[in-house]
Amino acid sequence: YRVVTGASKAEMDRCADAICKELDMSVELYNLQDRPIRSIYFGGGTPTMLQKQQLDRITQHIKDSFTITEGAEFTIEGEPVSMTQKKADIFANLPIPVTRISMGVQSLDDDVIQHTQRKDKATTVIRAIDFAQSVVPNVNIDLMSGLAGDTMETWQNSVNKALDTGVSSITVYKTEVYANSQYYRELRKDAIRLPNDDEEFEYMEYALESFEKANYKPWSFFAFTKNGDYPHLHAPSLWKGEDYLPLGTSAFGKIGDQLYQNTNDPDKYVDLIEEGRSPVNRGHKLTCQDKMVRAALLGMKLMKLDLNLFEKAFGYRLEKLCAPIVGELHDAGFVEVSDSEINMTRKGMLHGDYVGKQLGRGLQELGA
Repeated sequence: YRVVTGASKAEMDRCADAICKELDMSVELYNLQDRPIRSIYFGGGTPTMLQKQQLDRITQHIKDSFTITEGAEFTIEGEPVSMTQKKADIFANLPIPVTRISMGVQSLDDDVIQHTQRKDKATTVIRAIDFAQSVVPNVNIDLMSGLAGDTMETWQNSVNKALDTGVSSITVYKTEVYANSQYYRELRKDAIRLPNDDEEFEYMEYALESFEKANYKPWSFFAFTKNGDYPHLHAPSLWKGEDYLPLGTSAFGKIGDQLYQNTNDPDKYVDLIEEGRSPVNRGHKLTCQDKMVRAALLGMKLMKLDLNLFEKAFGYRLEKLCAPIVGELHDAGFVEVSDSEINMTRKGMLHGDYVGKQLGRGLQELGA
């Protein structure tokens, strides 16, 4: 992912002003004045880098522009290295108070952290988690399995320390290597080794067993909440096809049938907004088949898919459209199928997006 560091206050002020202006432009363009807001997600690690007046300005502008529904979720992402008690207190006292803080911890094992070239240590990360928990009860931490240096011992250490913090939510992602990443370059040079698929399955199996013992219940195959409390609102809403308005550099969103994403160049983004021009860099109009594929692929992230709702939305029974694939998934132990739902099994959870991708593939091939 793209990281921008060393921005001055003046540059961050311009960025905050641009976000507010983009909001005004979007509200007018898409006629969003009367749309209620159920979820706000301020991500990318940016919030912990902004100053109080910039955060106040952005959140006040959102509050003034929309009707925020009762019980709305306001999530702020932050980097552990920049999370302080002062910053946490600011989050709790914004014009729209934060209800959830999410931090990309990645690992709580110092040997693995060193391989990731992060500037923190397990003790500083845990202190940052404490700061967040002091102002909101709903704190999520992201762990990544399969990082360079990961072994079963280091992974167990991370999972156990994560559980010891008592956070309300833990999300586990598998490491993905992209061609433009430092990991990819180091792998090409044989400078690092990443765990293989068999090891990754063992890591996830350990995590599932540990979360189950600690009564962390899954709402997705990679996300778990303590005692099943504080269910997430933002991601499930997106996966169910609800609209979401993107603001800022590289932000992506969906309004109606249109998917689109802003430019990933921060300077270009601000320049375009100041000129009164759209920062959208690319888009795609969803076809009916696209929507069906997304409903299956994204819907299975929630571990179950309502067949009656699918039929109501598209006029077809998914289990009939994809009968051979559904049968294969069932026979292989990835899903259980009833008259009303497709439910992911524990084996399905261990294989992540496999079930959703198979169903999506079947739907894509219908018109081939």
